Amino acid sequence: MVSDAGLNDCIKVDSAGTADWHPGRAPDPRTCSHALKRNYDLSDLRARQAVIEDFARFDYILAMDSENLANLQSIAPSDYAGYLGLMLDLGESSDTEVPDPYYEAEQCFERVLDLLEDASQALLTRIKTQLLEG
Repeated sequence: MVSDAGLNDCIKVDSAGTADWHPGRAPDPRTCSHALKRNYDLSDLRARQAVIEDFARFDYILAMDSENLANLQSIAPSDYAGYLGLMLDLGESSDTEVPDPYYEAEQCFERVLDLLEDASQALLTRIKTQLLEG
């Protein structure tokens, strides 16, 4: 979405978990497969853990669920001036948390992508507005 909007020079996107279970590992193959159907190539991604330095690098830090949000809040500097919140608070979904599809049926992976696309589009719209105003 950032690339399609021509904003690669203005917006950096990254992903990190709050637990140290999977650093260095690739995403779940089912996630990669469903994402590729939507032209998202995740094959080069490797898991990393969120660190305090992320709060200096990013204006928006978004959690998929309340447990991860609490973990992020626990490492956030007291002077962090960016947005720290739930990803789905930005979109139009009535859902508040992104479900973990790991133990669910295949269609849950599609649902997760639908939710994330909606919230990502809303975030991009917000950032574009801020860039125009700033």
